[in-house]
Amino acid sequence: MSTAGGVTARRVVVLGTGGTIASRLDEHGAAQPVDSVGALVHGAGVDAVDGVDSVDGQGGVVVIARDLFIKDSSALTTADQAVIVREVRAALADPTVAGVVVTHGTDTAEETAYLLDLLYDDDRPVVLTGAQRPADAPDADGPRNLRDAVQVAADPTARGLGVLVVFDGLVLAARGTRKVHTHDAAAFAQPDGGPLGRVVEGRLVLDGLPAHREHLDADLAGLEPARVDIAAVYPGVDGTALRAFAAAGARGVVLVATGAGNANPAIVAAVADLARQGVVVGLTTRVDTGPVAGIYGGGGGGADLVAAGAVPLGTLRAGQGRILLVALLAAFGDADRVRAEIPTYLG
Repeated sequence: MSTAGGVTARRVVVLGTGGTIASRLDEHGAAQPVDSVGALVHGAGVDAVDGVDSVDGQGGVVVIARDLFIKDSSALTTADQAVIVREVRAALADPTVAGVVVTHGTDTAEETAYLLDLLYDDDRPVVLTGAQRPADAPDADGPRNLRDAVQVAADPTARGLGVLVVFDGLVLAARGTRKVHTHDAAAFAQPDGGPLGRVVEGRLVLDGLPAHREHLDADLAGLEPARVDIAAVYPGVDGTALRAFAAAGARGVVLVATGAGNANPAIVAAVADLARQGVVVGLTTRVDTGPVAGIYGGGGGGADLVAAGAVPLGTLRAGQGRILLVALLAAFGDADRVRAEIPTYLG
């Protein structure tokens, strides 16, 4: 490890991907991601320059900042997410690195965080953070979030916790974390579990530990071809969307059902058709909290959907449920094997 003033410094790699944390208002008043990650860490008082080691002077942390791309996270592709996983792995190949921070847009941070948690196998922390307000806003929240994320990534206490989302002072496990507000600073929560801890005056304070994590050895090149779509259930819906996704080449579909995981007879028939075609159907719900369960039958309820071949996704909602199917399809390919493996990753 590097030293600063005789103190051993912990090295943290910060990888930039864009998002609101890197955005500034254009001439039309719209936020556009433009800032490099070097500018972000400098603005947060961490004092790093792109690709250059630098010390923050407070915690003996050496920050190495590097841009992967500068995009709004709503525009990210599965291939972009594979790049993030690959670059996190590359950063952790250096044994002197204590942890990694990824700056990321909030729209799809929960998906990237969960993909990372599934596909990396290391005790050192990987932390995602971002912002709800642009970098040039008078009350910008990005600098504090980034400082907190760097401190958590450098903290030995965070080892073994898996991928974390650090936002508005909260420390959240990747699995089950969701964006819960469109613009408030408190953007993320764990509706079915609560945070693991907090950052208090630059210190990580843990209140709990994450549920068990299962590592998945998936080929990154297989992620993008593993098309998985999302279909919604609502009054009067039929199987058109499900069958159209299958016809377009989907290897999996996440069905966002009502209640505890319910639909109607037309959806049950479509799910059965997809199952016969080798398309994996994951079952989740549009309800904010609680697990999916096959309770109701006789009219297209959850029990009927499970009997037709749908697999309940526990407390995972659509975004992370889709990521699980993508990763499992990339790892195993075979639809029956994927269906059998899903419960292993639900905790």
